Amino acid sequence: MMRKSTRIFGWAAVVAAVFVLQASSRPAAAEPMPKLDFAGSVTWLGQVPILVAIEKGFFRDEGLDVNVQVILSSSDRIRAVTAGSVAFSNLGRSTVISEMSRGNNSFFYFANVDDSPGSEGCWARAGFQSFPDLKGKKVAANTSAEVTMDGLLQNAGMSVRDVQFVNLSPNEMALALGRGDVDAACVWQPLLDNLKKAVPDGKLLGTDADTETYKRFGTMSSPDILIISRKLVEEHPDQARRLAVAIMRGADYVNQNPEAAAAAVAPLFRQPTDVVLAGIKNFKYYGSKGWREHMNRHTEQMQFLSSWLHRNKKIESAPDVKQWENTSFVPEL
Repeated sequence: MMRKSTRIFGWAAVVAAVFVLQASSRPAAAEPMPKLDFAGSVTWLGQVPILVAIEKGFFRDEGLDVNVQVILSSSDRIRAVTAGSVAFSNLGRSTVISEMSRGNNSFFYFANVDDSPGSEGCWARAGFQSFPDLKGKKVAANTSAEVTMDGLLQNAGMSVRDVQFVNLSPNEMALALGRGDVDAACVWQPLLDNLKKAVPDGKLLGTDADTETYKRFGTMSSPDILIISRKLVEEHPDQARRLAVAIMRGADYVNQNPEAAAAAVAPLFRQPTDVVLAGIKNFKYYGSKGWREHMNRHTEQMQFLSSWLHRNKKIESAPDVKQWENTSFVPEL
């Protein structure tokens, strides 16, 4: 009886050992990838490098779970970063500087991956051939386009005091210009084309490529800037580094494979691939090549814009923008 019992316990030990061996040989369950969502839009082609990185799996290659949260306004995007509901965003720098002036320290800026000088301009109704013709007339602009308008006025020896400035939502400009509620309007593409359609016999008075900003920095009046959660950088610098690697890879891919990039993101923009491709070709995208020098130039431009916003009473104080710059986690690619 004792011998039989011993035999049973012996077999039980063998079976248990087999189960332990099998369990130990199974691969451990993979840890979930950090979720670092992006706040952007699917109407502005400046977002293409990041969207390509999402669609082509470049973030997944870095072990990161990144999806786009469509947030149309720059102010709402920066609020999302501040609240922690997204990890990073690409947005207009006028809004970023405005938040700096309020003392918002929840973010760093670290890169510029898109620009399109010449795509923001002022279109006038028939009969107005130049800004001097608009003296005392109604001119509409909004956000960065107001900087372009101011630069074009300066070229003509004028200032905003020489016209009736109308702060108008970009989406309302074509209708207002077509009805004659304003005599000229300044906005960016593709909304600039809507002005031309509304008043086909009008005239282009100039673009941001005609302004002092472009002459000094080679940029738009208020280009996009990439910002990232300060908390993420300080608590998880390796995740921030991998995020930057994937973004730069996305920008490099767009430059090297514009057709494939257009095909990848066209469904997000709800546009045919050829339309998106044509738009991409009107943009400049900046990836790993010479990014350090590129970033230095953009920091200088941001400080120039900060002074302009303060001088024109758009912000209460002109922040030292470099206090918000952090590229320590961006690898020398």
